[in-house]
Amino acid sequence: MTPRRSLIGRGWVQAAALISICGFFVLILMGFQAYKQGPPVPRQVVTEAGRIVFTEDDVRSGQEVFLRNGLMEYGSIFGHGAYLGPDFTADFLRRSAVAVLDSYGGPASDSAVQRTRADFKSNQYDPGTGTLTVSAARAAAFETLIEHYARTLGNPAGKTGLRPNAITDPAQVRQLTAYFAWSAWSASTLRPGTNHSYTNNWPPEPLVGNRPTADTVVWSVLSLIALLGGTGALFAAFGRWNWLGWHGRDQQELRFREPLKVRLTGAQRATAWFFFTMAALFLVQTLVGAASEHYRADLSSFFGIPLERWLPYNLVRTWHVQLALLWVSTSFLAAGIFLVPMITRRPDPKGQAVLAYLLLGALAVVVVGSLAGEAIGIHGGLTGAWHWLGMQGFEYLDLGKLWQVLLTAGMVFWVAILWRGLRGRLATESRANMPWMFFFAALALPLVYATGLMANQRADFVVTDYWRFMVVHLWVEDFLELFTTVMVAYVFVLLGVVRERIALTVIFLDIVLYSAGGVIGTAHHWYFSGAPAQTLALGAFFSAFEVIPLTFLTVEAWSFIRLGARQEARSATAFPHRWAVLFLVAVGFWNFLGAGVFGFLINLPIVSYYEIGTALTANHGHAAMMGVYGMLALGFAVFALRYLVPAHRWNDNLVRISFWSLNAGLAWMAFVTLLPLGIMQLYHSVDAGYFEARSMAFLTNDTNALFEWLRLPGDVVFIVGGVLPLLWLTFQGLRGGRAAPGRTAVPSSRGGEIAELMLFTEVESPEPGEATAAGELSGR
Repeated sequence: MTPRRSLIGRGWVQAAALISICGFFVLILMGFQAYKQGPPVPRQVVTEAGRIVFTEDDVRSGQEVFLRNGLMEYGSIFGHGAYLGPDFTADFLRRSAVAVLDSYGGPASDSAVQRTRADFKSNQYDPGTGTLTVSAARAAAFETLIEHYARTLGNPAGKTGLRPNAITDPAQVRQLTAYFAWSAWSASTLRPGTNHSYTNNWPPEPLVGNRPTADTVVWSVLSLIALLGGTGALFAAFGRWNWLGWHGRDQQELRFREPLKVRLTGAQRATAWFFFTMAALFLVQTLVGAASEHYRADLSSFFGIPLERWLPYNLVRTWHVQLALLWVSTSFLAAGIFLVPMITRRPDPKGQAVLAYLLLGALAVVVVGSLAGEAIGIHGGLTGAWHWLGMQGFEYLDLGKLWQVLLTAGMVFWVAILWRGLRGRLATESRANMPWMFFFAALALPLVYATGLMANQRADFVVTDYWRFMVVHLWVEDFLELFTTVMVAYVFVLLGVVRERIALTVIFLDIVLYSAGGVIGTAHHWYFSGAPAQTLALGAFFSAFEVIPLTFLTVEAWSFIRLGARQEARSATAFPHRWAVLFLVAVGFWNFLGAGVFGFLINLPIVSYYEIGTALTANHGHAAMMGVYGMLALGFAVFALRYLVPAHRWNDNLVRISFWSLNAGLAWMAFVTLLPLGIMQLYHSVDAGYFEARSMAFLTNDTNALFEWLRLPGDVVFIVGGVLPLLWLTFQGLRGGRAAPGRTAVPSSRGGEIAELMLFTEVESPEPGEATAAGELSGR
């Protein structure tokens, strides 16, 4: 059988391939730089008299202690991590600088100030012997700070967000302090051949002479110019040539079939369990998120309950972050399985439903196993196999390595399920058409996620961070974004809103824009973690381009919606997916605001220099993750549930309440709490200092506490009005009530396709030269 010709021009395919290759070449080059130019870990650190202060093994073992105890989900290192505890790089740097300054004569002495800066800036590392020589004053400060961290991290009373007596082993405390000391040395000593530190002079610390570099300022300005120029050029080009051409359905009248009359396959019916699991995980994620938020409002107790004994801050935040990825992924897996029969309009291959249930069981094992392992690990268990079964400790990659491997394998299994359902249709299609793009986008998800397996608990931080952000940025922000675009485009094609050729153009435009801005723009996470200045320049310039497709696609999303509204008004039958489409509208809004505006705000190097690791980062993370991927996951669920839930159990009012409660709660969270808190913290960082802005004294002051408490009404609306109605609807999907489909349905005349999977029919004739909707959906 000759495959159907490509519906997209060869130029689009060539441009997408070329730009993707260039983008990944630069990304790999930056990885090579991370291996070669990261701050060295000395074999030993000695005083001028030859006394050993700490060794390379102490630093690497200290990093293991840091990860095993979930301290990256409590505070941060090099600015990366959580926001309750201190940034340990900035904390050690300030405290050690104060101790050294006092030993040299105190802040009143100009010579002491100059001597302190020279002490910290002078690079006394010998690459030949691997020995770093430090002054006696810095060695003494190290010993003093061991006692400080022993008191802080081993506090028997708790009241810090960590469990009581979290880390009390003297050897582990010393190793941790060595790790912090090495990070502070990297942040203050001059990189050879430059006038700035290994971290581009981050954190801002006047006692050691850390201030913004020329690269930080200049590339911030150039990235703004790139954003304005790129946005203007894109809109000018598309306004002039109208490459997408949003028309073609304007004059067509569609009749939508009642959801009850759309016959479902066994695999589609199995997805009801996925969506119920998704809603249950969503509920748990919001509850532990509320618990983590309460720590910032009242550190002393949870309404009188000493919560830190059982659910310390680093545990509930770990669960909150992990569950966000897990419930969204669950919906994506289900949506992929659900759409396959609608794409192919063929019955399931034999055993497809059984494979779907097996996938759900495997997902349950990973979820329960990883959450339990993280809890046991943070409470001090699994010491021998902590990074395999317990807590790897990398933010967003907290789950043990075994669970990470199993999750990757589960996604590969999911791709195999999709392949079984799609292969008949794929054989008749060009590899540039929608069915293949759907499959390729799905295939990329496990491949990119697997790169996170390269993160190693004893590797240099800059190397580990490189691989960690392959998941945090490249997988989440780029390839999930691509899969999102393909899925949304296919839903609109299936609903008859746009033609497949137009949807394909949107997909290839997405690939072109994200392959430059998104892939290379990953570097904006590495400004200050030990990568060279070239990485800062690339990250600043290309991350500006990430906002351009968000802006453009958000504007164009309204064209989709206007067309959908016209179809609903023209159609003789009710449009059954109004609320699913509104969730997709919300995706466009939050994509622009959360990922675009809030993201670009913190991606400017000069802003990030003072802001990294503050509430503005949390504001971007919540608005982008929940606003984009969360709303999208729920939109897919509502779309599928419209077919899974019998008509007599479907309740539009519940969906309406859920939609507006989720959006109102998220807006409340962002604009009432996180954004004002972030602005105040940024101002305090610039005005008083980064160390001060990250201190517990600032975080728990009366003004901040008031804003934290103000988040409570929004959280209640979000959980009670938003999550609970969805949980009830997914439960109705489990109850079913529809007759199970047979292996044979009413066949159409098109090679055994199932006419009963068709979602609509056209009433009026299409425009000259255009294929009919039925023809497009069947691949003819």
